[in-house]
Amino acid sequence: MLLDCVVIGGGPSGLNASLVLARAKKNIILFDDDKPRNAITHESHGFITRDGIKPSEFKRKAKEDLMKYPNISVHNQRVIDIRKENQYFIIHTDDGNDYRSAKVILSTGMKDVMPDIKGMHDFYGTSLFNCPFCDGWELKDRALVVISENERAFHMTKMIFNWSKDLVVCTNGNKIFSKEQKELLTKNSIIVIEEKIVTLKGENGHLEKIQFNNGEEIVREGGFVTTGLEQASPLAQNLGCIMNNMGGIETDDFGRTNIEGVYASGDNRMSAPSQLIIAASEGCKVAMGVISDLVNEDFKW
Repeated sequence: MLLDCVVIGGGPSGLNASLVLARAKKNIILFDDDKPRNAITHESHGFITRDGIKPSEFKRKAKEDLMKYPNISVHNQRVIDIRKENQYFIIHTDDGNDYRSAKVILSTGMKDVMPDIKGMHDFYGTSLFNCPFCDGWELKDRALVVISENERAFHMTKMIFNWSKDLVVCTNGNKIFSKEQKELLTKNSIIVIEEKIVTLKGENGHLEKIQFNNGEEIVREGGFVTTGLEQASPLAQNLGCIMNNMGGIETDDFGRTNIEGVYASGDNRMSAPSQLIIAASEGCKVAMGVISDLVNEDFKW
C-alpha cells in the first residue's frame, strides 16, 4: 500500500500535522516511539484551553482526536531508516517492517544537552527549567538562579528579570560576560558568580542551595538553565537535508526541505521558541504544504 504521507514524531507538531492531513482525506501513518523531550515536565502552559495540562494527558486527548478518522493509524514504533526509491520513500521501523509513502514529515524534535553539574537532573523539570514562558509564572517573585555556560546567559537573564528581580547568574566557571554586560547586570542588582559549581542541593526536586568550588553556598528556590540542543534523530542528516547555522533543519515557510518530498516541522527546525502552541501551529502549516503539493501532483494541468 502506498501512503500519502508518514509523520515521524508524536509531539504536538506531529500530532497536529497528522490531524490536518487526516481531515484532508490523506492516508497516513503517525510513527511515535513515545520518548518526548518534555517527558519530565509535570505541566505544559501557554496553550489556550490546555493551560496546565500534563503532557501525557495532552497526547492522550490528541490521539483520541486522531482516532475519529479512519484514514490514519498510529504506530508505536521507532523509524530507524528512510531511503528514497524513485519518487517514493521506504520507511523502515525497528520492528522490521517497511512502509511506502509519497511524502515524509519529520517532527522528530530536539534533545537537551544539560550542563555537567552534580544534582542537575534531580531538580530539572521540578524547580529548574529552561523556558520562562512555560514556567516563569510558577517561579514568579522567588529567589532564582540562572545557570548558563554560554553566550545565551545574558538574554536569558534579562528575560527572567521579568518574573523575578531576585536573581543570581552562575556561569559554572566560565567567563561569558563582557564588561558592559556585567555592568548592566550589576546596575539591575543581579549578582554574577563565575565560580565553578560543585553541586546543587535540595529535597524532592526542590532546589534549596548551590555549593561552589570555593566552599561558599547560596540559597535559591529555583531557576532556569540554558541547555544545549541537538537533533533527537539522525534521519534528516541521513536523508541529506541541509541544516541551518543553529543546528536545525533548513526549510521554506511550509516545511519543505531541500530533499523533494521531505518536510520538517516543530522544534527540529530551530526556527522558533520551543513552545507547545508554536510547535502545534507549525505542524498545521507544514501539513498544508504537503496537501498543496499532493494536490498539485494529482491535478491535471
